[in-house]
Amino acid sequence: MKALLQRVTQARVEVGGEVVGSIDQGLLVLVGIEPQDDRATADKLLQRLLKYRVFNDADGRMNCSVQEVQGGLLLVSQFTLAADTRKGLRPGFSTAATPAAAEQLFGYLLAQARHAHAAVASGRFGADMQVHLINDGPVTFLLEV
Repeated sequence: MKALLQRVTQARVEVGGEVVGSIDQGLLVLVGIEPQDDRATADKLLQRLLKYRVFNDADGRMNCSVQEVQGGLLLVSQFTLAADTRKGLRPGFSTAATPAAAEQLFGYLLAQARHAHAAVASGRFGADMQVHLINDGPVTFLLEV
C-alpha cells in the first residue's frame, strides 16, 4: 500500500462540480492499493498516518501529528500510485489491486479512519475527481507499507 500524504491548509474533492469531501488544516492522502495489501496493511498505514509527525511544534520543528493538531484527514483512492513506472513511456497497472479488491480495502481503511479520528473526509471511489489543495510548505511524503 502506498500513500502520498500532503500537509495542507485546506483541501477538497469534487465530483461533477459537487464537493464530496473537504478539510481545513490536515493531511490530504492519496492511497494506492496493491494486490498483496490486506486489512493488516490498511491498519498499519492508518496508524502511521495518524501518528506521522509532519506538523510544526512551537519551535517550528515537524514534531506534531495530525491527531495532535486536531487536523483533518482527506482520503482519496488513486490507483495510479500503484503503477509500474520502471521502464518505457507508459505506466503499467498490473501492480495495482483489482478495482473490486481495492474498493473493499479502501472502504475498510475509511471506516477505520472515521472510527479512530474525528475529522475524516474522502473522495468517491472510482469517480473522476478533481482534487483542490493548498499544500502547506510544501510538505509531501510517500509512505509505503
